[in-house]
Amino acid sequence: MAQTLGAVAYQVMWNRLISVVEEQAQALVRTAFSTSVREAGDLSAGVYDPKGRMLAQAVTGTPGHVNAMAESVGHFIRRIGLDTMAPGDVYITNDPWEGTGHLHDITVVTPSFLNGAVVGFFACTAHIVDIGGRGFGADANSVYEEGLYIPIMRFADKGEVDKTLVKIIRGNVREPDQLIGDIYALATCNEIGHRRLIDMMGEFGLATLDGIAEFILENSRRATIERIAALPRSSAHGEMKIDGYSHPVTLKVRLDIEADHILADFTGTSGLDKKGINVPLVYTKAYACYALKCAIAPEIPNNAASLEPFRIAAEENSIVHAVHPAPVALRHVIGHMIPDTVYAALDQILPQTVPAEGAGSLCNFQVSLRPRTDAPAPADAVRSEVLTFNSGGAGARPMLDGMNATAFPSGVMTMPVEATENVGPILITRKELRPDSGGAGTYRGGLGQYMEVAAKEGHEFDISAMFDRVNHPARGRQGGLPGAPTTIAQDDGTAMQGKGRQFVPHGRTVMLAFPGGAGYGSPAARDPALVRHDLAQGYITAEAAKRDYGMSETEIESVMDAVRKGETV
Repeated sequence: MAQTLGAVAYQVMWNRLISVVEEQAQALVRTAFSTSVREAGDLSAGVYDPKGRMLAQAVTGTPGHVNAMAESVGHFIRRIGLDTMAPGDVYITNDPWEGTGHLHDITVVTPSFLNGAVVGFFACTAHIVDIGGRGFGADANSVYEEGLYIPIMRFADKGEVDKTLVKIIRGNVREPDQLIGDIYALATCNEIGHRRLIDMMGEFGLATLDGIAEFILENSRRATIERIAALPRSSAHGEMKIDGYSHPVTLKVRLDIEADHILADFTGTSGLDKKGINVPLVYTKAYACYALKCAIAPEIPNNAASLEPFRIAAEENSIVHAVHPAPVALRHVIGHMIPDTVYAALDQILPQTVPAEGAGSLCNFQVSLRPRTDAPAPADAVRSEVLTFNSGGAGARPMLDGMNATAFPSGVMTMPVEATENVGPILITRKELRPDSGGAGTYRGGLGQYMEVAAKEGHEFDISAMFDRVNHPARGRQGGLPGAPTTIAQDDGTAMQGKGRQFVPHGRTVMLAFPGGAGYGSPAARDPALVRHDLAQGYITAEAAKRDYGMSETEIESVMDAVRKGETV
């Protein structure tokens, strides 16, 4: 019956599939143990056809997970074997090269059976707080030091969970209950997706997904290629220098726009780093494709066919094409910078299209808390691992200011202080927007944040810093000024590094200032009303209003007087 259905019916089914995977993702959010999933939404969910081609993805989730996971189901099919699959099976891996880029992401795949045959797959990924090893950070010298490796294998065989695997996992991680709970949440959300899919197929009288799969993929491919074909045939180079671990990293890309595809070639990019900031190619592809799709075909649904015309190349053993056993735990710190590098090239081909550079990588850190060792600790002192997700400012856009404290390109949400403090003896004593951190311009860059972090009485901690933009702040476009850099230090003035695990003694506080996005266009062309608004809201100081935008002392005093009186500016 599927072959006789018309375009309207297929469109309804396509929309239904998107609803199905969104319910799948929301089930994961509701049932996950890790705050990184429940609060930050660091996850992905999708439905695939029997060939392993992604048909639809959930809106909730990150492009790094979604677009990397788009390739992973094919690896599961190849390694498990379609002919060995059975109802009740659940498969698992955290393989960085066949999953989503590092050991801290667990990917779970579940075959969907109807009348004894595989009709599709559901897959989901979640970032987990701990996977053993050195802990989440860039300090490892190889992937073997970064934690427990789970090859593609069965988590459940015909509904029977592998208890030996569970024991191995529990014996190798610092937060066993949390991790096992997350794995069960991943398996459960796939099961919910499967139930909704079977209900849909019954409603439309489908025996297979062949018809709807071809409809989705063919229409997506054609629409994407039409967008590409309308672009000028051109080539351009983009380049960006970022902090790296112990020395700067250079990202380079050449964009070639052809009639039916775009090639992003990262030849010339820095080689492998000794520490864990290297990026498997699957993750480089995920963010390069995302950047191009956002700029060129944002309205076209994300699936295997709409991603295919965006092609990525990189030299093996470069920092954006790391191969086993390179350390890759912080692949996101480099990977999140890839869109801004791509946009440096695309801006030359399609002016007035892409934003200025932003913070790029997430401003994450993990805190490993323990009872103090410099003096007797109270009886109630505990060990705990706390991971927080935070954002700097986004770059200004050609017609709009950048968004404050907003994660682009990852889309991950900032975690509430209350949720963070609930999972361990950590104190967040300050978390607020950082004035003057957004680069000045016709359109201002988004603001970063101030954050101050300490341990509760009786505890000391190690902080694993995962920051960039310390030495290389976001650059403006078309005359816009750079955003403010990242800073990190203890409250006694002790300097700290932007990356790596560092000890913080009992009673000390870590003072963080996250970076701002860069401006777009000349500051001289900014609407004076917007400058007054920024000053009134505290986004810029009086000094910046005068220095960057030429506001007079009289105008500044007028705005501040209105603020004191509670008047609208």
